[in-house]
Amino acid sequence: MSGATSVRLRAQGLSARHGAVEVLSGIDLSFHGGQWLAVVGPNGAGKSTLLHCLAGLMAPSSGQVTLDGQAVTAWPAQVRARRLSWLAQNSHEDAPMSVQDTVALGRLPHQGWMGLGGVTDADRQAVDQALLDTDTSAFRFRRLDALSGGERQRVWLARALAVQASVLLLDEPGAHLDAPHQRLLARVLRREASQGRAVVSVVHELSLALAADRVAVLNQGALVAVGSRDDTQVHRALEQVFDHAIEIVRVHDRWVAVPQV
Repeated sequence: MSGATSVRLRAQGLSARHGAVEVLSGIDLSFHGGQWLAVVGPNGAGKSTLLHCLAGLMAPSSGQVTLDGQAVTAWPAQVRARRLSWLAQNSHEDAPMSVQDTVALGRLPHQGWMGLGGVTDADRQAVDQALLDTDTSAFRFRRLDALSGGERQRVWLARALAVQASVLLLDEPGAHLDAPHQRLLARVLRREASQGRAVVSVVHELSLALAADRVAVLNQGALVAVGSRDDTQVHRALEQVFDHAIEIVRVHDRWVAVPQV
């Protein structure tokens, strides 16, 4: 497991509603620098709502979220954008711009108002590294709207990585990725955590989630379990919330979710 450092992000008594429907209830969860935490649960468990609240994009009905000890919404927008990088689920427009220019958008928080600070060597290096990390360098000059779904997903992930924020919030980063690129994703997220970042990802691929340092299990808006990937209570909670349609087993020194038919 990556060595955890200080708490970068914290949810305390966090509840949230969509209209009259409560979708999160009393969530207490800390996110440490140096760790990758995967958030999992069945459809409608509140996973994406949790990430929206953590990012300051949705106001909770009660409780609070703090970023480095201060309310997440109290940070000036540009400062927060440098500290907290966000990858949304299925909400990106396939703009007619190049892959490289799309990834470079992640550097705007470092360049002053509307990018008027100019592009620096650090910006170029961050973009190049993000393209390399996501295996997108080979088509950096192609238009985003000419790519496949999996290729576009890797580009949006590269944009999030290019920010080089201390906290990464990723909603379904493995969507549309084939097996080799899911493996690449796991390696990149582990590396980002090893560099002291707090990495938080919502994932549906349970075997990918079990590659994270810690796993948080949500069900019907409540936090059912949280612990290390080796925690048997987490494994049992996963099996239960997915109605025993999967079993967590050890295969070649890794935990995997095996479908039960």
